[in-house]
Amino acid sequence: MDWKLEVVIAPVSDVERAREFYVDRLGFRMDNDFAPNEHFRVIQVTPPGSACSIVFGTGLGGGVAPGSLKGTHLVVDDIEKAHAMLQERGIDNSGPQHFLDGQMTPGVEPNRADYGTFIYFDDPDGNTWAVQEVRHHAR
Repeated sequence: MDWKLEVVIAPVSDVERAREFYVDRLGFRMDNDFAPNEHFRVIQVTPPGSACSIVFGTGLGGGVAPGSLKGTHLVVDDIEKAHAMLQERGIDNSGPQHFLDGQMTPGVEPNRADYGTFIYFDDPDGNTWAVQEVRHHAR
């Protein structure tokens, strides 16, 4: 039986600012914007090609502080193309990095090994995302 990750909740302080960042700047698909009343609103967005969505809003419960989501990974098959896209869209990021002797080092992993190169960026609330290059998934 498959167990599939459906949604990651990103705690934010300003729903409109988050929508603008994820949809207008990052280019994630807007799946749903549901607000049955003034105390509850949920927005669901999905990265291109992903089966897992990101949810943020107001009245979602849980008491999680905005900006407390750390280290969630997005996977791409071309880290240099992803970096260029982030740069073109004005998203501050770390640039490609890889581990060398246990330390993060600027640049793409020399052998382009899967799971070897990362880019980090934050949303406006400080939720931290990692973009990781994986060209060949193990099945």
